[in-house]
Amino acid sequence: MVVLASRCYVGGDAHERAMDSLRSQVGNAIGDLDVAFDVGLRDDDFPTVTVEGPDEVAARNALAEEWGELTPQHEDGSVQVGTLSSWDDDGFVLDTGFGNEVRIRPDGIGLGQGSPEQIRTRFGLVQHLPLRFVAGPEPELAEAERDRLYEWTRGTGRVNVNSATRAEVRATVNRAGHAQDIVTVERLGLLEQSIVCREGTDPPGLLSSIGTYMQSELLCVVP
Repeated sequence: MVVLASRCYVGGDAHERAMDSLRSQVGNAIGDLDVAFDVGLRDDDFPTVTVEGPDEVAARNALAEEWGELTPQHEDGSVQVGTLSSWDDDGFVLDTGFGNEVRIRPDGIGLGQGSPEQIRTRFGLVQHLPLRFVAGPEPELAEAERDRLYEWTRGTGRVNVNSATRAEVRATVNRAGHAQDIVTVERLGLLEQSIVCREGTDPPGLLSSIGTYMQSELLCVVP
């Protein structure tokens, strides 16, 4: 069984849509392998995928590569994944499942000047976003994670969203009349997405336009 590093924290019809979306994504990821799979959800809102069959090792590896895998113990120096649970002057708190949390202190964030809140806002780190970190006595964001986030600030701008599937975000952008203003909607997690703006599109303006249609946290990444 693989515990995926992305939470399903919405309720009602949105919960069913999110789980249906996840089942489809898992099928796309491992459907060509010789396995049967079942998608479930733990009490802490982290999904599980149970796989059985001749290719189950390959399937588990593919799921871990695609989503990140939560494990109860972390070897020092290993790269792990947690979801952004909270933040304060003492850093970021990542939920790593199994009742565990990891605190990334300000000097372990490594994303430039500013308080953790200012850094979170500048890089568009919406709550529940999966983030990679290096485990140890003083955990820190992984170098590959820092590189990814810095790359966002060098592009054409983004609007990051939580509490919605990729299909829901695409539909909202279309409904607001901005389909021509974006390049794509990039999946960051099950319910965390990144709307990549076209050159010349103003991310704050896009946020203002689509925000009235969404019950989500939205943050801009402005180049």
